[in-house]
Amino acid sequence: MTDPVFRCDDHGYHEDRSCPTCERSGELVLQGNPRRRLSKFVSGALRHFPDDAGVELDDAGWTTREELITAVESKYDWASAGHLDAVIATDPKGRFERDERRGETVVRAAYGHSVDVDLGGADGPVPDTLYHGTAPRNLDDILSDGLKPMGRQQVHLSGSVDDAREVGTRHADDPVLLEIDAAGMRSDGLDIVARGLSTYTTDRVPPSYLRRIDR
Repeated sequence: MTDPVFRCDDHGYHEDRSCPTCERSGELVLQGNPRRRLSKFVSGALRHFPDDAGVELDDAGWTTREELITAVESKYDWASAGHLDAVIATDPKGRFERDERRGETVVRAAYGHSVDVDLGGADGPVPDTLYHGTAPRNLDDILSDGLKPMGRQQVHLSGSVDDAREVGTRHADDPVLLEIDAAGMRSDGLDIVARGLSTYTTDRVPPSYLRRIDR
């Protein structure tokens, strides 16, 4: 169940009814179900189907906030600029990035693209060990050939077992968990980049750097 979003006039958007900074009761902005629907649409528009959503991405995946607002309002008659801002500001995995360019607010997805964009590098630290959750039916191929991007631009890895398990449950009720020797990969010259709050991307993970774990 997705949590609702509230807004404090002084400290912005938050998920608890009371502002975590000043503890005053916040104004309800979005209930859980419309928040989930809006987040899925925005993620899809920025990652997979910008043309269908009426959004134009530059080479680095950015679009203007105004263009995204227009797409959101065209999709949902109840949605507004404030709803979009709330979804971007409170995403629990940091799926979205927001920036100011030449006096204009721009937005992009932090990772997960199937469309061709160049996100550039990132300066965030990378843990020595990362994780990946997948369906059991994929295990033999992965142990033989490693992890490959498949339908996305890059392989996505998780910073914790719990996050990897959550990802794996999208593909199977009983996901398989894999442990990745991220320190070994980087030592051998294979890049891993931090994206969002708990996601890491790489071009591929050769089989020698991964093993199955049971947790």
